Amino acid sequence: MADLRLRSQSSSPKPVTEKAANSYSVSSAPLPRTYLTARLLYASSVILSILCLAYFSGRGHTSLPDAYALCSPSGAHIYTVDPQQPRAQCMVVQGSHIVDVGAIDEVHRRWESSILAIEAAIKRAHPRPRLTTRFIESGSIVVPGMSDSHAHMLEYGKSRLIPLESARSAKGATALVRQFILSDEDIRQDTLKFVEGWGWDHTKWAEQTFPTAADLDSDPLVQQHRVILEAKDGHAIWVNSKVLEEISPLPESVEGGVIIRDASGKPTGVFLDNAQFLVSVPPPTYRDLEKRFQLVVDDAISHGLTSIHDAGFDPRSLEFFKSLAEKEKLPIRIYGMTYFDENAEYWGDKIKPIIGAANGRFTARSVKIFGDGALRSGGAALHESYADNPSTRGFMRIDQEVLTSNIQRFLRDGWQTNVHAVGDRANTLVLDAFESALQGIDVTSLRPRLEHAQMITQSDMARLAKLGVIASIQPTHAISDMYFAEDRLGPERVKLLYAFRDIINNGARFTLGSDAPVEDMNPLSGFFAAITRLAPDGTSPHGPGGWQVISISL
Repeated sequence: MADLRLRSQSSSPKPVTEKAANSYSVSSAPLPRTYLTARLLYASSVILSILCLAYFSGRGHTSLPDAYALCSPSGAHIYTVDPQQPRAQCMVVQGSHIVDVGAIDEVHRRWESSILAIEAAIKRAHPRPRLTTRFIESGSIVVPGMSDSHAHMLEYGKSRLIPLESARSAKGATALVRQFILSDEDIRQDTLKFVEGWGWDHTKWAEQTFPTAADLDSDPLVQQHRVILEAKDGHAIWVNSKVLEEISPLPESVEGGVIIRDASGKPTGVFLDNAQFLVSVPPPTYRDLEKRFQLVVDDAISHGLTSIHDAGFDPRSLEFFKSLAEKEKLPIRIYGMTYFDENAEYWGDKIKPIIGAANGRFTARSVKIFGDGALRSGGAALHESYADNPSTRGFMRIDQEVLTSNIQRFLRDGWQTNVHAVGDRANTLVLDAFESALQGIDVTSLRPRLEHAQMITQSDMARLAKLGVIASIQPTHAISDMYFAEDRLGPERVKLLYAFRDIINNGARFTLGSDAPVEDMNPLSGFFAAITRLAPDGTSPHGPGGWQVISISL
């Protein structure tokens, strides 16, 4: 399946036709900044890729021939990202490869010549296969399929089961859990099965306080089930009393995490960062994972994503994707980061990286290490105290010596090493570890990464470029955090947050992702956020110009 997207420049979707190779159309004319983002997001909702054609053909829709030419009826509107031939009228697809590009008469002539050469070489005649030609709609363009460099696929699939992000209160979230219990056949048939969800966001609620187990217990049906709900940023979980009772007694404290307690010291039902591991959840069944992955694939392809970097395989998810790769059931390319557990035995010298399995669809050759927490929940590690909570600077989730030694070991054993770092102190400490570990290492081939790199001092921006460490950023985080970031950091420090232009000016390299399900998977949402700093509805608490900050030197 060729990794390409179809996109039309017309103002609205047109009916699908066979001549148009089952492509959809979408508005792509440059939008003035005064237009609301809704136009752009509407456009993205009807984007499909060539991958989508082949994917759905395998699910009972019109099939594609093994080889065909896809052409524009009105000129060179296929974008190749090849500086030698940036645009072409046609491309020839054979199996999963694009084998030729050019004008329609050129690609047909070369195709026929190659068949004649093959026939001459084997000295026997074959009927010359006709190269089927399919046309995109007039005014459409074809662009390469996009890659999301940081997402959590199975968590995204889980987030689609219960739309918790739409809740505007703990009561509203509880009502959504109730609806899910009533609608899910597996939950109804097995009352002992855990109810899991993802996406609640207390910063969007009127009270802006963490929910409690009592909130979930307020519904008699929800109270009967074991309920575990992960926060939008993935750094907190919310459970009901049934789960709390099963994991009691709890320790007084957890290194690198927080157990939220009430005034009397009683756990309320929310656990931050490393404290989440106190809650034991049975691993999902294979059927659970299949349901989640199907939701991921459907949404990814609809947005023109043909490749996703998964930012944290656990043992169960790694085995699941290896199984899909062995069965050749991966409709998209997956690049996996295996989660690092500092309390487990080091495995970098015992496990061989997987590179290009399933005909290039599956690679698992990197490791994901957590440095600190998230700004939203107050766990990002800062050099100075939080402006809205002077009692804390956030926290590192891993000891510095353990971080440095394991980065060095993984790099020397040939693993790309990626470290989650949000706060400025976390980014400093992780860069310290990289600087020590990268001596004598081929940075170009191993491509170490800072995952998120949200708040970085000016001196660390320069060091990021000097070391060759890649900043893996997610622009949609900026528009999510613009509602509370200045309260957390104050008016001066906030200028270091999401300072993408300063990082570029220092010579560092970027890779872009969504962090789905923390944010929207649609890559156009990321582009819009990066350029406008406006919310999806075109608004900002900082005015119509969006959340723009002026850089400073610290």
